[in-house]
Formats: sequence, structure tokens, C-alpha cells
Amino acid sequence: MADDIDDLADRVTTGDRRALARAITLVESGRDDHRTRAAALIEALRTRDGPQALRIGLSGTPGVGKSTFIESFGMMLIARGLRVAVLAVDPSSARSGGSILGDKTRMERLSRDPNAFIRPSPAQSHLGGVARRTREAVALCEAAGFDVVLIETVGVGQSETVVAEMSDLFVLLLAPAGGDELQGVKRGIMEIADIILVNKADGDLKAAAERTRADYAGALRLLRKRPQDPEGFPKAVCISSIEERGLTEAWDDMCHLTEWRRETGHFDARRAEQARYWFGEEVRQALLAQLDKEPVRGIMEDYGARVASGEVTPAIAAHEVLRLIRGG
Repeated sequence: MADDIDDLADRVTTGDRRALARAITLVESGRDDHRTRAAALIEALRTRDGPQALRIGLSGTPGVGKSTFIESFGMMLIARGLRVAVLAVDPSSARSGGSILGDKTRMERLSRDPNAFIRPSPAQSHLGGVARRTREAVALCEAAGFDVVLIETVGVGQSETVVAEMSDLFVLLLAPAGGDELQGVKRGIMEIADIILVNKADGDLKAAAERTRADYAGALRLLRKRPQDPEGFPKAVCISSIEERGLTEAWDDMCHLTEWRRETGHFDARRAEQARYWFGEEVRQALLAQLDKEPVRGIMEDYGARVASGEVTPAIAAHEVLRLIRGG
């Protein structure tokens, strides 16, 4: 097994796209033997020195133009000599039937470019599992020599927070709307955003986009100052993905913010915090996985039936199950 893992690691680091796809398939698998091999692969790649990719988390409401933005932004980065990977976290895909696959077909130019790599997430309803494997896929893309990894979240709510825990920058994409659209964006998402991009700032929507930008810029000034931000950040700017306007300026802002964080130590400190967070998540997910295995699964089903019949309360049943699991 070790020779096979070392060979796969070698091929990933040389930029072999088939090897990268195979490696991501391995880390996405939920089989215990595959999880063991995936952990060995990630460890083998971790010990090899290589350049760090810039990890950019991206979120936005449906219809905001994420696919168009990713394609235009990705092609702009490739024109600058950079290699771009696009990954996705989609906790709703098991119910929606694979919305990200539709995104991939809409990003036709980017998907055909040899300097781009687009990977939809597995169709699972459990956000923690999808996110954990996406994080490992990010590490694989970084090892494969991609300069920028875009991590798109299709879900709403918790998925934004999870993606922020695997990103160096978090970008929120919005469409032009009236000022009261502020009410529709959760404060928590605003607080984790580093840059807000108001898309579709073209044609008849240009004026509305500028008003929306001004509204969000004002809202950002009211938020508590974060130590990881230089003067002027977080910020809101207008872009047009269709006309490819404002993308270069947005990239310059991202580079400026990243360089400042590197120089001040915030970049490395944040990655260290994220590693600690994912350690905790690995432990939690492993403990939760035990609930689906025997003998715990049988105990859960037995007590579940007793709770349903009214024989015992949920609290007492939970206490008894935990006592049996601990062997007390």
C-alpha cells in the first residue's frame, strides 16, 4: 500500500490530472480502508515542500451569477499565468440532484482550459462529511501546483461558515438590489466576508449595483473592526462578470489583503487555527460515524423504538445509550 500511495503522491505533485482526479475520488470515499489510504496520501504530500495556493471561499445567493463570475475570474487569472482549481461544497446536492454539475457545463471555456481543474462535490446530505473531504481536495490541488483554489459554496447558512474555515479569503457575491436587501443577508455571513463583490454592474443594473455597493460599504463600516484587516477592509466593490470589468481590480484587492496578512503574521496564524478546527471536526465526525456501526447502531434502534412507544423519555434514553457506549 505504501508504494501505491507514494506513486500516487509523486504523480499528483507532477501535475498529473488523472492522478489528481483519482486522489480526490479516494479522499471522497467513505470506506474505512479508503479513509486510511487517503490519510496516508495527505500525510505523504504534507511532508513535501511546495508553494502555497491561495484558497478563496466564494458564496452567493442563487441567480447572482457565480458560474459566470468563476469562469470570467478564472480565465483572467489564467491569462496572468496562474493555474486555477474550482471545488464546491454542496450539502443540498442529494436533494437537488446535482446542481453543481450544471455549473460545470456553464463554465465551458474554463473547463476546457488545461490550466484549470473543476471538480463537483460528492452528492451527500451531511455537510460535515462533504466539507471535510473538500478540505482534503483543496490540499491535493495545492500539492498538484495550482496557484489559486476557488471553493464555491452552493448551500446557505452553515456552509458559508464551514467554507470560511478552509479559506484564506472569503468572498461574498451579490446581485444589485434595493437597500432593504441588507435584511436578507445574515449578519454572520457579513462578519466573515473579506470582500463583497456586487455583480451584474452593467447595462440597466449599473446604477442599482452602485447603490447596493454603497449600502454594503456602509454596513461593513458598522461592523466591529477585525484585527486581520488592514485599513479599508473588508470592502465592497462593483464588478461585471459578463463584461469582465472590475475583475482585475478585485484580484488586486485580494492580493493586497493576502500580502498584508502574510507580512503581519495573520495568514499563518489563521491557517494554524483552521488546522486546529479541522482536528476537532475529524474527532467529532469519527465519533458520529460510530453511531452507524454495530453494536451502537442496534442499541440506538432499540432505544429509538422505546422512545417512540413512550416507554422512556428521549433524555433518559440518550443517557442510557451513552452509558452503554462508554461501558459504564
